[in-house]
Amino acid sequence: MEFNKKMALAALLILCVYLLSAEGFLKIRGEKLIKETVAEESVNADVQETQPQDAETAPVQAQSESGQAEQQPKPEEEPAEEEEISCEAETEPLRAVMETVWDEEIRETCIQGGLSIKNATSYEIDVREMLSQKPGIVLPEEGPQILIIHTHGSEAYTQAGLDHYESNDDHRTANKEFNIIRIGDELTKIFEEAGLRVIHDREIYDYPSYTGSYRRSGEAVEKYLEQYPDIAVVLDVHRDALGANGVVYKTMAEEKGVCASQIMLLAGSDNSGLYHPDWKTNLSLALYLQNAVTARHPSLMRPVSLVRERYNQQLTKGSLIIEVGSSGNTLQEALAAIRLFGDAAAPALCELNKQLD
Repeated sequence: MEFNKKMALAALLILCVYLLSAEGFLKIRGEKLIKETVAEESVNADVQETQPQDAETAPVQAQSESGQAEQQPKPEEEPAEEEEISCEAETEPLRAVMETVWDEEIRETCIQGGLSIKNATSYEIDVREMLSQKPGIVLPEEGPQILIIHTHGSEAYTQAGLDHYESNDDHRTANKEFNIIRIGDELTKIFEEAGLRVIHDREIYDYPSYTGSYRRSGEAVEKYLEQYPDIAVVLDVHRDALGANGVVYKTMAEEKGVCASQIMLLAGSDNSGLYHPDWKTNLSLALYLQNAVTARHPSLMRPVSLVRERYNQQLTKGSLIIEVGSSGNTLQEALAAIRLFGDAAAPALCELNKQLD
């Protein structure tokens, strides 16, 4: 009996040693497979990177969510060629760096902006001429001066670090601490600290229904203007969405000492045939702010986008869309960007307190 117990104990020990050895082998084999997979993806990334693609132009279509909301292009149509008018020398080619993650492919890009326009209309724009004149907007001496609103308030960023949220949809959340409304909070704080008087509408107009969001936000703007008719500037703050075919772009400024996304100003026009008498005033304001921000932070701004659609900007002059980063960026990168923007734009807006000559 004693002998049988010893034999059973020895067999048990041998089994334990075998299982431990097998576990170690599987772990080593698993790590080897992971390393091989990562190495293969890195090689594929290097191959793709030999021909970087411009996030602003073909073949990857950089679709803005604001653009999709008002006019959805047909899938089979080829995008119209967009003319870029610039005061500077020809812009540098897009520099893209690819970052591979397990669930999606994110490419980091810096889109050269400066004093340039990405013109999607049939109009010819003289940038130098528009910059030589004041925007034609005067901030009121009393009452609210600026309205900040979010047509697509649920827009959010790539989750990273401590910035995690419950998602309603792809890169969207109703949590105002993590969506684009958080960016509006920061911009409001910067403007108010500079002495500007701001109303920040923190409502979400694109959730639960995305359809009709511009109609709902437009109605809100009209109510504010009815109550405060002297509001001079209306900023619709968004987060852009760039990418196609499984590739997501994150726009990154090349500013020293800060990891910040890039920002784009968008102005509508009457090129679609719809009523919009003050679109040139809005474009002039966009170029005025672009000039002020670029002077202090040269790589922060993408080209000003001039489009055929109106996006509620016909409701009052001084209306613009601000696209802060894209869905590939993190919240912290977007916050860093809006701080840089506000740091330069606030003094420029304060200059509009002065009466026109």
